[in-house]
Amino acid sequence: MELVAKPNSTAAVWEHFGFKPNERGEPCNLDEPVCRICLKTVATKRANTTNLHLHLKHNHPTQYAQLDKSTATVTGGASSQQSTLTEAFGRQSKYKPGSAKWRALTESVVRFIAKDMQPFNIVEKPAFRQMLQTFDSQYELPGRTYVSQTAIPQLYNSVKDDILKEVKDVSFYSATTDMWSSSNMTPYMSLTIHYITADWTLHSKCLETRYVPDNHTADILGENIKSALADWGLDEHKLVCITTDNGANIVAAIRNLGWPWLNCFGHNLHLAVSHGLDSDKDRTARAMGLCRSLVNTFNMSWLKKRELRKAQSENNLPQHSLVLDVATRWGTKLRMVERVLEQLPAIRSVLVQDRKHGHLNPTWQDVAVLESINAAIKPMADFTDVLSGEKYVTVSSVKPVLELIKGDLLSPGPDDNALTANIKQNMCRVLTEKYSSPAIQDLLRKATILDPRYRGSMEEAEALDDVKHQFVQELLDLKEPERSGEGTSGEVCRAAAAGGNDAPTKK
Repeated sequence: MELVAKPNSTAAVWEHFGFKPNERGEPCNLDEPVCRICLKTVATKRANTTNLHLHLKHNHPTQYAQLDKSTATVTGGASSQQSTLTEAFGRQSKYKPGSAKWRALTESVVRFIAKDMQPFNIVEKPAFRQMLQTFDSQYELPGRTYVSQTAIPQLYNSVKDDILKEVKDVSFYSATTDMWSSSNMTPYMSLTIHYITADWTLHSKCLETRYVPDNHTADILGENIKSALADWGLDEHKLVCITTDNGANIVAAIRNLGWPWLNCFGHNLHLAVSHGLDSDKDRTARAMGLCRSLVNTFNMSWLKKRELRKAQSENNLPQHSLVLDVATRWGTKLRMVERVLEQLPAIRSVLVQDRKHGHLNPTWQDVAVLESINAAIKPMADFTDVLSGEKYVTVSSVKPVLELIKGDLLSPGPDDNALTANIKQNMCRVLTEKYSSPAIQDLLRKATILDPRYRGSMEEAEALDDVKHQFVQELLDLKEPERSGEGTSGEVCRAAAAGGNDAPTKK
């Protein structure tokens, strides 16, 4: 069939379509083009090419692909598909910096960076920026400089203002503080306060972590703590107790300031375990050192890990990895020993075939020492977490827990061997010494008596009467009118405010 071309046509698609001619050789009907490939008539209106493209796409994909390429070449590589109205609008309309929508999105990103401790340069990461564009193409993420120098300081000031409003009317509070070093050994001091709000909810706020580059003498530490409280508008006379570790410098700093002090139970327990393992240092040091060597050998070699997994399957053992202890966390020592004892059959199966590391295979004497260590310290596993809570009062439970530890958990039993008994006795001795101070004993006694769970049941009648008289005198010393009507609930508030490992004391 002979077809005639469309007059004055410029679209490339017309190369594949024509019209039936009339007697003069002109198109008979411009609304009925005929495909030159399959000779099918494709209905169009006013010679619109949409149906022609669809016909080629569905029936002649090869020609359609060639048509698409030729169109791209003619248009300089631009896409043949028209942008949707939404896409076109999105490219041209961005949220103006400072607008309500832009501020809300930026604040959300900044809060994510602050709460999850992300680096500032995350806003420059291509994948992160692409993700936000996928969420909302109209949002233009600000750069690193704006986030670090403007947005984060604004967020800090906003949060600080909220906390200042909350703590300005607090009647009493307790505090915890500690010195620590970052991964690059930069020294910092953190300060946290604990207090009860008007609706009797216990709150804990980490107020600040400040850089302390000077020598950590008692005077320097005392000045920094006092300055931190002043910066937050906190009256030091409302401080009922501050909890720290047993470092000589921080203890001296608190003593010089004249504040009530209580040492950290978790730190004391760590010291007790460390001293307990010194009961027979030659034996325990060798056994613990062997554990660390085993863990490092298996954890630093993927071949050893693979062989351990295979041996675990053959011995029907859990697919657990070995655990390395951390010098400042006594609980990791327990987990390391427990895991080595649990995986001992698999460890032996691997090492018996390894001439290079065969000397690490534990002897029966090593195993006996590890079992003795495990038996001695395992009963203490739950107490660090129990007495380190921030959502409930813990100071009133210190004295009952100490009595339980000394009278039961660390009391040598008939099945304990000599090493286990010695470890327990050393741990008990250290814990007893750490809480032997009369001031600390008085503080713990008050907190325990005020706790409705104990109510002085652990105290002798004479001691109980003495503490009650002290409470009465403290109430009489509260001269402010708003405090004179609190009754015993005022002291309850002070005791409960000593969250974490803190406790109330006489001002």
